[in-house]
This record gives sequence, structure tokens and C-alpha cells, in this order.
Amino acid sequence: MSLALILAFTVLMVAVIPVAHALVIASGVALLWDGGLPLMLVAQQMFQQTQSFPMLALPFFILAGTLIMEGKLGEELLRFSGEIMQRLRGGALSTTVVGSVVFGGVSGSAVANASALGSVLIPWQKRQGYPAGLCAANNATAAVIDILIPPSIPMILYAVVSNVSIGDLFMAGVLPGILMALGFVAVCWWQGRKLGLTSEAPPLEWRKVGKLAFYALPALILPVLILVALRFGFATPTEIAVMAVLYALVASIFLYRDMSWTRFRKAMIDAGIATGIVMMVIMGSAAASWILTYDQVPQRFAEWVSATLREPWMVILAMNVIMLLIGGPLDLAPAILLLAPIFVPLAATIGLDPLQLGLMMVLNLGIGLYTPPVGTTLFISSTIAGSTMSETTKALWPFFFVALALLAAISYVPALTLRF
Repeated sequence: MSLALILAFTVLMVAVIPVAHALVIASGVALLWDGGLPLMLVAQQMFQQTQSFPMLALPFFILAGTLIMEGKLGEELLRFSGEIMQRLRGGALSTTVVGSVVFGGVSGSAVANASALGSVLIPWQKRQGYPAGLCAANNATAAVIDILIPPSIPMILYAVVSNVSIGDLFMAGVLPGILMALGFVAVCWWQGRKLGLTSEAPPLEWRKVGKLAFYALPALILPVLILVALRFGFATPTEIAVMAVLYALVASIFLYRDMSWTRFRKAMIDAGIATGIVMMVIMGSAAASWILTYDQVPQRFAEWVSATLREPWMVILAMNVIMLLIGGPLDLAPAILLLAPIFVPLAATIGLDPLQLGLMMVLNLGIGLYTPPVGTTLFISSTIAGSTMSETTKALWPFFFVALALLAAISYVPALTLRF
């Protein structure tokens, strides 16, 4: 039955059927092929997966990110990070990286980050003399920092599937996210030096920086408040997501005074559409995962890998290679929902902490967002920059190697993903 599922899903993907629909159809085909199970199981599993309280954090975090990124709160964040970074060599590129870090604390979506930051920063970077392909590559890769800095939508998905604490996973992602940002800033500096571009901005005025920091403070302290609330158990991730929405609304209405009914309505619609897309993928993945579990694919796969690759480091390497190969053609959310039930039992056999596996999976599949042929942030950034896919891919390699180095460190140095 699992073989029929995989074959049907592959054919549907080649036929360019949306992933969510392909998962549902392939699950139905697999049950019909078996003949011994009712087709109603597909609908039951799809519905059951939605009956999860932690899953409510998804729409509220998406809505909070939409409210912040499209208002004055997001504008002040960009102005503050731009003022700080543009005086460095390659600073215009580094502004995207720093912007991804601060937006990561309110958005949790790499695709949303690539669209929001790219549309504002890429034209500015091109005017300063940076090649379009480099601007697109920088934006496509920096957006993935969003899914490492809490809150993170992919982390919520992994936590729900693997039964680990969302709060612990959020906390474990802070250090890797900062390390990735530092690595990308170093690449931006190197690219600026290679191109011979220097900053023409006036000397830094601390009074001006203080003023910008004051206006950006409500957005800057939001991720800190989220981490503190999670660390000390003041609220669950779902409750924090609701409070983040209220926080964004209060700041927009009373502090920045830029909230209008039209903007609120647009934010609600955008968040609803994004949530619907994610939930459809979750529901389709639930049916496919049930079939794989019914056929004991995770257990058999774990036994086969353990017998074939006897050393834990080889098993970890094999998991990373598989995720890199799957992350290219398959989108982040369905890849996590399909691979987590298979890899979690395998990780248990070699003593790999499920939190460490979660960070490996999120970063690994995040790399797939800017890896051809289906890299989502890659296409978004190239379109905004007006660069060809060849130009963007050529400029991508230094960022790609930094991400791979961080992935290797996370995979083999457990201390980098410890909770604090």
C-alpha cells in the first residue's frame, strides 16, 4: 500500500498537481489499491489532525506577522536595522540579514519574509551598485533565518508531529539562528569587498540611532517577550500567539496609529489564505503518514538503516542527505510532516535528541527553499530582483556553504541545540 502511495504521489507531483491535493489523492489511491480498508479513512485522518490545541498557534502567529510586517511597525524595524548596518562594507546586503533576524521574531515564515523584505530592500541594494543576482541570492537565503528564530511555523509543525515541546524547540533555535546570521553577514562583507563597494552613508549619529531604536522598540522586544514567556512557563505557545496578535493590534492602533479597517481586513484575509494552505497540507500529510505508519514503514526503515549503517554519525549523515534531496523538489511543510514520523524512531535508535533532529530538519529543509528546481524563496527573490535563475544560483554558493557548515555543526554538536 505504501508503494502505491509513493508512486501515485510521484506521478501527481510530476503532473504539477498542488502538494496538498496530491497527498490526498495519493492516499485515496493507496487505500483503493489495498482494497481492505474503507476510503473514509482518508477523511477521518484529515479531520483528526486538525483537532489539536497547539495547532491554533499557526493562524495567530501568521496573523501577528502579517499585522506587523505590513504596517509602520515593520517599517521602523527596517529603518533601524538599515541605519545600523549600511555603514559596513556590504552593509546594504547585511541589512537583509539583520532584517530577517528581527522579522523572524514576529513572522515565522520564510516565504513571507522573502516577499516583504525583498520588495523593499532589493531595489535599494541595486541602486547602490550590487548585482541583481547577488541581491536575490542574499534575500532568498537570509529569509530562512526566519524559521530558526522563534516563533517558527515549521517548528510548530515538527513539534506537533513528533510530540516534543514547542517551547523547547523555539528556545533551541535561537543560537543556530544567530550563528547563521553572523555567517551570512560575513559573506555580505566578503562580497562587498570583492566588488569594491564601500558605504557612502554619513557617520553614525547615536542620537538618531536612539530615536530609531525607540520607534522600533515595540517590535524588537516582542521576540524577547515570547522567549521569556516560554522559558518561565507564563503561557502556552498558542496563548502567546493570541497575545502577539493583541500586542500588534494595540501597537498599531495606539502607538503608530496606522491601523485602518481596510488594512485589518486585508491582514485577516491574507492570514486566512496562508493558514488554509498550510492546514490543507497538514491534512493531506496526515492521511499519507497514517498509511506509512499502518505499513510499519518508519519501524522497518529504522531497522534497515541501523543494520546497514552501524555508526551513529553515518546514520545522521544519511538523514541529512535524504532531507537535502527531498527538500529541493518538495515544499517545507509537507516534507516535515512526511519525514518526521519516519526519522523520529530512527533518531531514537541512535540516541539522537528529538530537539536536535528538529533543528536539523528545519534547517535542512529550509535550505530546500532556495535550492533549484522548486526553491520558493529563490523564485520570489529572482522575480523581485529581475535576475535570471542562472545569475541568482551562481551568487548563491557562498551562502549555501555557510548554511551547510551550520547544518553539520548542528548535526554533530548537540550543545548548539540545547534548551536554556
